[in-house]
Amino acid sequence: MDVGLHALGIGTGAERTVIDAVAAAAERTGFATIWAGDQLGEHDDFPPDWLDPFVTLSFVAAATNTIELATGVLPLPERNPVIVARQAASLHRLSNGRLALGVGVGRRLAEFSSLGMPFDQHEEWFAEYVATIRAMWRDDRRFIPVILGGNDEDSLRRVAAWGDGWYGFQLADVEEAAVCTSTLRRLCREAGRDRGDLRLAVSLRDPEPGDLRRLADVGVDQLVLVDSPPADPLAAEAWVAGLARQWMRVLS
Repeated sequence: MDVGLHALGIGTGAERTVIDAVAAAAERTGFATIWAGDQLGEHDDFPPDWLDPFVTLSFVAAATNTIELATGVLPLPERNPVIVARQAASLHRLSNGRLALGVGVGRRLAEFSSLGMPFDQHEEWFAEYVATIRAMWRDDRRFIPVILGGNDEDSLRRVAAWGDGWYGFQLADVEEAAVCTSTLRRLCREAGRDRGDLRLAVSLRDPEPGDLRRLADVGVDQLVLVDSPPADPLAAEAWVAGLARQWMRVLS
């Protein structure tokens, strides 16, 4: 069981000095992955300082050596798949193979509308875009895991059919995670896949350290902590160290 951190690319986590401090401290204290989210389009919930996740993770890669990097998640139908394939392959290469590409189908009608894109075809585009990206990587002989987001059964069916893993974002509790992993086991059997081949990560709305072992028992591989660091780099470094003391001791 691993612990990841989803804290950079937005708000206080969008400052270069804070990114450097959090990334280096997370690697040093044993976090497995740094996740960076994404949101496109204009609507009331869109923060003006949300950085592009590939740019954010490029700075994370430059400040670290071993910690894994993951987008969590790109609303893929809102992006050009050829550009995404190239951005991901470039970051994967420059980070020495540390990237996982987290993608989702996109659920916000307002985002598609603000981008002038039709909403009714986004699920069809999603599968086509992932196939395009993987085809480009095959030409480059690269393997980058594609982690799929979404917590409903249709999303989990896609994970079982052709995903390399799943990121369940902001689940209510361990019980909801257990329902999702049970559903994934059933869907993998139906698809003729081994559930153990998938890498499963979740974030919870109000996690507690005791949740780690319970999540491991239901088949989750990584709990991702979603939070915002302090604005001061030294305080941000101490904040990461405090999180590590709180969470890593459960795993020792």
